[in-house]
Amino acid sequence: MNGYQNVEQITRMVLQTIENARENEKLMTVPVGVSARHIHLTQADVETLFGSGYRLTKKKELMGGQFAANEQCTIVGLKLRAIENVRILGPVRKSSQVEISATDARTLGVNAPLRQSGDTAGSAPVALVGPKGVLYLKEGCIVAARHIHMTPAEAASVSLHDGDMVSVRMGDERSVVLDNVKIRVDESFSLEMHIDTDEANACQVRQGDCATIIRRV
Repeated sequence: MNGYQNVEQITRMVLQTIENARENEKLMTVPVGVSARHIHLTQADVETLFGSGYRLTKKKELMGGQFAANEQCTIVGLKLRAIENVRILGPVRKSSQVEISATDARTLGVNAPLRQSGDTAGSAPVALVGPKGVLYLKEGCIVAARHIHMTPAEAASVSLHDGDMVSVRMGDERSVVLDNVKIRVDESFSLEMHIDTDEANACQVRQGDCATIIRRV
C-alpha cells in the first residue's frame, strides 16, 4: 500500500468515526411548541392601552408562571401596516416587547432583528393600539430566536447547560436540521422547543410534534 492509499484509508476512517460520533450523540426527543406572534407589556403600558388601573386577565396557563391573557391589541408598523388581534402574555414585565415572525416583519414594514427574548436593545420600533389608547415603542420588536426549554434535571441527564447551543432535526416529508438552537434551563420550565410559525410551516411541523436534539454546536 503506497502513501496515497494510506492517507485515503485514514481519511475514510476519520470521517466514519466523526459520523459515528454524531449518530451516538442523539441526545433527546423534545415536543415542539409553535409560538405565534405575541406581546409582553409593563404594567404602565397595560394601563396606557386598556385604561388606568387595568390588570391583565388570564385565558390560559403557560410554562414558567406565564399565561396567555384574554387581552389583545393591534401592532402598527412604520408604514402604517397593521396586524390585528395580537395576544398579550402575562404577567407584566419590566420592559415591553413584541415578538413576531420574519413574515410578520415584512407585513408591518419593520426591520425586526433575530434575538433571544428579552434582548431588545436597538430593536425595531412599533406602535400598539388598544381599546383605551395608543403606545409607541421606540424599540422592542424582535423576531424571537428558536430555543428549547428544559428543567435542570432534564439538562443534566444529557449534559447540557443553560446557554448551550444544539442542532435539532424535525419534520417528516420536509425534514430539516436547525442549528443554533439555544438551551434555556429553569426549574419552572417544561420540556419544549419553541419555533415560530415561519419555521413550523417550512418543515410542516405542528404543535405537539417532536424534534430530536442530534448534536451540540
